[in-house]
Formats: sequence, C-alpha cells, structure tokens
Amino acid sequence: MTVSNNQLRKMKSASRLFAVQALFQMEAAGQTVESVVEEFETFRFGEIFEDWEMQEGEPDVFRNLIDGAVENQAKIDQMTDRALVAKWPLGRIDPTLRALFRAAGSEFVAAETPPKVVIVEFVQVAEAFFPEGKEPKFVNAVLDHMAREARPDAF
Repeated sequence: MTVSNNQLRKMKSASRLFAVQALFQMEAAGQTVESVVEEFETFRFGEIFEDWEMQEGEPDVFRNLIDGAVENQAKIDQMTDRALVAKWPLGRIDPTLRALFRAAGSEFVAAETPPKVVIVEFVQVAEAFFPEGKEPKFVNAVLDHMAREARPDAF
C-alpha cells in the first residue's frame, strides 16, 4: 500500500498523540513498554467507534517516541524541570502534560525532526487534550525552552 505525504504526516501526528496516551498509561497503570506498544499497535491505531474512526499511527515513529522517552527519561525530565518555574517541579505537573513533555523531549533528543515542527505538533496534541484550557500556551513555552536547550543550533 502506498501512502501519500499528506497521509504520512497525519500518521506521524497521530503517533505523537498515541505516544502521549501510551506514556500516560505506562505511568498510571505501571505497564511495560512492550505491553503498551502491542496494545496501541494492535487495538488503538485505526480503532473504530460508533461515530468515528481513529487515525492510523506510524509504528516506527510511535515506537521511537516511546523508546526514546523511556531510555532518556532522566535527561528529558531534567530538561523539563529547568523549563518549569521553581514552584512547579515536574512531579506537580498534570500526568498528561508530563507524558507530553517526555514524548516531545524524546523527539528533541533523539530525532532529526526540526524542533519548531516538534513544538507545533505537540502544542496541537495539548489542544486535543485540553481544548478549553491554557495548557497549550504553557506547553508551547516549556517546549520552546526545552528545544533551545536540546538543539540550540536549530534556532
């Protein structure tokens, strides 16, 4: 099956959203990387509900985000902490945002995606989880700080 560039972009975007969900699930339920990856790739990618269908994910992007977040968690969490104000350490942040920062941090640390693209993509993920809140602006500020630390040459 041939996938168009537009379809591939949508699959990558969906993979970022799925990675945030999977990292959240791993933290909340104590699931292993292997079990959560299998669950998402088998059941969540393209899942069909009564009135809508989930986007297919791009397995390599999804796995790379999850693996990178787990392998580099200490480094990513330290970057995130430096981007947060002192009164709000990572441990006090909403677990969905913590998962989002870890997924985005994984992409800053290990991928070749331009940091500005990563920021835009994960701000959109924040908008999906918090459509009425101020979280997307907060995410934008934290990710901008993290990106400048991880990839200063890109700015």
